[in-house]
Amino acid sequence: MSPFPWSEAIGIGLGVLRLAPDAFWRMTPRELALALRARGIGVAAPLGRATFADLMRRYPDG
Repeated sequence: MSPFPWSEAIGIGLGVLRLAPDAFWRMTPRELALALRARGIGVAAPLGRATFADLMRRYPDG
């Protein structure tokens, strides 16, 4: 298991979300993750049609 990425979390919390330091340090990691998701950060983009078709061709069901 890797250690929690504090440097990245602090940078995103203070720089991207523009949280005050005291607000950042009162958040739980889960709250930070939910705040990031609300901003569209850390959310995977849906597959495009071509990528999906390629995956279906390479890994067919059954």
